Amino acid sequence: MNAYEEYMKQLAMPMRNELTNQGFKSLETEEAVADYFNSVADDKTTFVVVNSVCGCAAGLARPAAVTVAQQNDHKPDAAVTVFAGQDREATDMMRQYIGQVPSSPSMALFKGTELKYFMPREHIEGRPIEEICMDIKEAFDEHCQ
Repeated sequence: MNAYEEYMKQLAMPMRNELTNQGFKSLETEEAVADYFNSVADDKTTFVVVNSVCGCAAGLARPAAVTVAQQNDHKPDAAVTVFAGQDREATDMMRQYIGQVPSSPSMALFKGTELKYFMPREHIEGRPIEEICMDIKEAFDEHCQ
């Protein structure tokens, strides 16, 4: 690993931990993403956060994701994360499952392997965190019952 990669890994660690310390499983390889989706039951819901070092991730996406995942009455069966720019192959594989234009940060909700909800960066950046939380809550309420 070169000095830049090591620096970025260290810089990203607290951002990764902000999710993993709250129960999100970090999928850091292409194989981990594929294995996860190959083993998930069709009736199980998965909340995915595509993490990043972007300012809107730090100030809006991660706190909103954690808050709703912890506090909402209806919760997904699992919460996972990939880190754009850090876990490139895992993120590329996750984006194949998501099937949308690459966006980081972003959030997705799956039932089995079927995408039910997607929030791209442009629906995160510049919005009040309360609105982002409400969008996630509505997705959970609709699909996580």
